[in-house]
Amino acid sequence: MKIAARQVESFVRTPNPDVRAILVYGPDQGAVLERATSLCRSVVEDLRDTFRVVDIAPKSLSSDPALLSDEAAAIAFGGGRRVIRVRGAGNDIADRFSDFFDHPSGDALIVVEAGELQARAKLRTCFEKSDIAAALPCYVDEGVGLEGTIRQMLSESGLTVDPSALDYLSSNLGGDRQVTRRELEKIVLYIEPGGRVSLQDAQACVGDGAATSMDDVTIATASGDYAALDTALRRCQANGDPAVMIVRAVQRHFHRLHLAAGVMQNGANANTAMSSLRPPVFFKTQDAFRRQLGIWRPATLSTALQILTDTELDCKSTDLPDQAILGRALMRVAQAARQGLTGGRRR
Repeated sequence: MKIAARQVESFVRTPNPDVRAILVYGPDQGAVLERATSLCRSVVEDLRDTFRVVDIAPKSLSSDPALLSDEAAAIAFGGGRRVIRVRGAGNDIADRFSDFFDHPSGDALIVVEAGELQARAKLRTCFEKSDIAAALPCYVDEGVGLEGTIRQMLSESGLTVDPSALDYLSSNLGGDRQVTRRELEKIVLYIEPGGRVSLQDAQACVGDGAATSMDDVTIATASGDYAALDTALRRCQANGDPAVMIVRAVQRHFHRLHLAAGVMQNGANANTAMSSLRPPVFFKTQDAFRRQLGIWRPATLSTALQILTDTELDCKSTDLPDQAILGRALMRVAQAARQGLTGGRRR
């Protein structure tokens, strides 16, 4: 069965008891890991229990057609339902699951973790079409969804958050659920239990991390500032930030520019267009965002977004160094911004 993105959290909290196998996939690998772990713990609290939890490598499934059924039918020493976990799954093992769904055995819960899968990906479709399986997408947290995630994570520790602090955190987090959680854990340690997170608190805990470096990349790219872009990219590389995470941060920024530019096409000014975005543009980047709206048009923003989408695919599918692919692509986009500057600004 296919689980809609808005239903994923509810499903993870209360899994359907008729579902024997769950595919957790998507671009946010932190969310994939978090949700897969929660699903496994719905059956076995201690995931170190080697009698009830088994990890199977995709390569092992490929080489042994009977392995999945055998493990699913195995009885745990001491009793209790078992969990089978498959990490890093791909389309090459889809047939193993299709065969199992046709002839299921045992009562073990099978939890499969995968990266981003296209709508017609074989692994994804075989889970979506089965009555005893489910496919759960894990998309990058953004917009009101990211705000909700931040509020929930802080609330779990008894904290509330000021609107300005929430705006700041929403602008600097969201590329990966695990990164978001680690950054928020800093705040939890910093603030007394039951306290309220202020903008100053958020900046003190998150302000000088990798998210800020990626924000510098997005601003420099969209502004056509070659020197600042080169410096920001070097800083991200020194931080060890993955190329895919960087390009997604730039994609989110350009998507927001595209939304605001569309509002301006209907007659609104830049300030009105910016105020329509959720989360709002962070106050420290408002001037840069306003300038960028003056040099980018919806058509050129669409082209830039296509370049960024192609770049993400190239980073994941070619043998070339992903940082080199990223650098060339962002320079192309920055060049388009400079051409917009020389072509005259929108009033």
